[in-house]
Amino acid sequence: MTTTEADQTPLPENDTATTSGPRHAADVAAEPTDENVWLEDIHGEEQLAWVREQNARTEELLEDAEYAAVEAGILEVLDSTDRIAMVSKRGGYYYNFWKDQEHPKGLWRRTTWESYLTDEPEWDVLLDIDALAAAEGVEWVFHGAGFLRPADGDEYRLAMVSLSPDGGDADRHREFDVESRTFVEGGFDLPTAKGNVSWLDADTLLVSSTAEGLPATTSSYARTGVKLRRGQTLAQAERLFEIPEDHMLAMVAHDSTPGYERTFAVDYIDFYNRSTWLLREDSWVAIDVPTDVNISAHCDWLLFRPQKDWDVEGVVHPAGSLLAADFDSYLAGSRSLLVLFTPDVHTSLQSWSWTKDYLLLNLLRDVSSEIRVLDPSTVDSAGAWASSILDACPPLHDVNAYAVDDEDLGAAGNDFWLVATGFTTPTTLTRGALTRGGVESGGVDSGGVESGGVVSRHAEVKRSPSFFNEAGYEVQQHFAVSADGTKVPYFQVASKDLVLDGQNPTQLSGYGGFEISRTPAYSGSIGRAWLERRTAGVASEDGAGTHSRGGVYVVANIRGGGEYGPSWHRAALQENRHRAYEDFAAVARDLISRGVTSRSRLGCVGGSNGGLLVGNMLTQYPELFGAVSCGVPLLDMRRYTKLSAGYSWIAEYGDPDVPAQWEFIRTFSPYHLLHDGVEYPETFIWTATSDDRVGPVQARKMAARMQAMGIPNVWFHEALEGGHAGASDNRQAASLQARSNHFLWRALAGSN
Repeated sequence: MTTTEADQTPLPENDTATTSGPRHAADVAAEPTDENVWLEDIHGEEQLAWVREQNARTEELLEDAEYAAVEAGILEVLDSTDRIAMVSKRGGYYYNFWKDQEHPKGLWRRTTWESYLTDEPEWDVLLDIDALAAAEGVEWVFHGAGFLRPADGDEYRLAMVSLSPDGGDADRHREFDVESRTFVEGGFDLPTAKGNVSWLDADTLLVSSTAEGLPATTSSYARTGVKLRRGQTLAQAERLFEIPEDHMLAMVAHDSTPGYERTFAVDYIDFYNRSTWLLREDSWVAIDVPTDVNISAHCDWLLFRPQKDWDVEGVVHPAGSLLAADFDSYLAGSRSLLVLFTPDVHTSLQSWSWTKDYLLLNLLRDVSSEIRVLDPSTVDSAGAWASSILDACPPLHDVNAYAVDDEDLGAAGNDFWLVATGFTTPTTLTRGALTRGGVESGGVDSGGVESGGVVSRHAEVKRSPSFFNEAGYEVQQHFAVSADGTKVPYFQVASKDLVLDGQNPTQLSGYGGFEISRTPAYSGSIGRAWLERRTAGVASEDGAGTHSRGGVYVVANIRGGGEYGPSWHRAALQENRHRAYEDFAAVARDLISRGVTSRSRLGCVGGSNGGLLVGNMLTQYPELFGAVSCGVPLLDMRRYTKLSAGYSWIAEYGDPDVPAQWEFIRTFSPYHLLHDGVEYPETFIWTATSDDRVGPVQARKMAARMQAMGIPNVWFHEALEGGHAGASDNRQAASLQARSNHFLWRALAGSN
């Protein structure tokens, strides 16, 4: 790689930093005939006319009086002013982003701790996104803000605000002054593009971007990291770091912790492999770990989480472990590692968070939360950190602990949030404090658990309102047996008087990819739009009369996800993708065999990678489902790497251009698995024009092919804005959720 003459910091000598070069045509797998390639022109006039025609047809079917009631019920949940205003602390203020009926695009605002504790906090509005959009004529979507850490004793003032013009992943980054509540005149203002920004100092940003001619990777993300000084354009900025075109993305970032200021660069080779570099004396130093070991730094410590088993000087650390080393000693060559967590067949590490003095581990034990607190200052004879269990996790619930303010080195530096939720338990927000010897910190003055010398005191701060009659429903966990004998957990949420006669409308949801876990979560929308929906009287098989039935909601924890750590994820990668689909089908069969539902009453729903999942249910297991709701999906796995950000997912699915890999990819490419003469379930495919991650193309083509084949009851809808989430405000989100739920209810509750 080369640098410009103006560059002062040498680029890293990365052995992987060479492109693989173009393949010869003979080495590329042949593409099957595709009559719908014309639909890949996302914004073409003819293509959008096709979309509008499809939208009108679908809206005519779905948007009846019952739909309007469902949408209104969901919107009431989303716009509720009683829901928890989640906050993040910086300095003396607590920041929140809020949407409601009066502010559909949202308000970025802040308050004090004393005010936040009241039922009606006094909010200081910093930025009104609706007003900004109206003033500038751009449909801005707020994507967050990153503060410059101030000097000791000063309040946080400058932030880089991220705004998307359409809800997609590409953002415009603008410097904002929270004291004057204005964008800084002549301040940093980066053009809309995919990328990241990090403050180096008050007059310098570290930027990864594809704007102003900076190169992009094949995955459409930034290929370089630059140092942008105040007054410069991106084109003038000093290039610090560059990666090969066929890698996923480059990122540069600065850790501003006092006494531990460090600048890092990361070459994300793919989703699961990366190389990390540390800037020392104007040179990049590689942190020597295998590319599949995730690392993070905190003060004196370097943490490691291997994606595969990792052999370190003859000691094998299993995938999903958490290890620690002294930062400087490791870079100097020491390989002395402390074991902080080792997974077992039931327990996995999901995330971790540092307070000033402690490390919080968020674990799952058979998909129920467990939280451990580690104290680096207290070690046993083997050097292990003292560990205690935080008594805050009821069974079949999701509870996450994380630092209140990871930049607070003062009295509240060991405070933590607990966010707890369950399918029938409205979310609660609790604040706790970790101390030694019972000396309290922060704003917590009640409750308390002491173990291993660490005292945890915590008290509930906020509770989400109830949006449906949770007391009438029961959460159960069951295990289905997949095709290879693996036990697959799933959650079932149903009325306590559920009748097991196979007649219950059932919505089965899943994901199964990218090591993402599906955990218990309260949803007022699901409660209202599905659990409390009622059919007309249905005759029971035992002759005991008729029953007015609500829906059953099921979440499957299939392989490909992260519920049991990296091994659960890797079990369904690439050529083993079929295991995720076999797992999901096993859950469907288990629901039917247990009498919960039947084929005509069972529907499935999934979005993104979950859209690929239910697309494979549609094409490979049509006999199990009465309806399929398929959102923002991958479906054409032959061309997915050429569409939007698809190239970045080769590590998950494989490369369809490689003939040997296309041979297994084609077995889970729904677009190529459609056949004449098959009785397919009723199908609703939905997407968004502005989705720049998966994109709308694959959804369009799947619907067009199914309709051309004469397959009945195929419906398509494309939101003209909203990004990969399909919605940029509560109204759009309510419409999206209402359409999916109403479609499934019509298809399942009215069938015989």
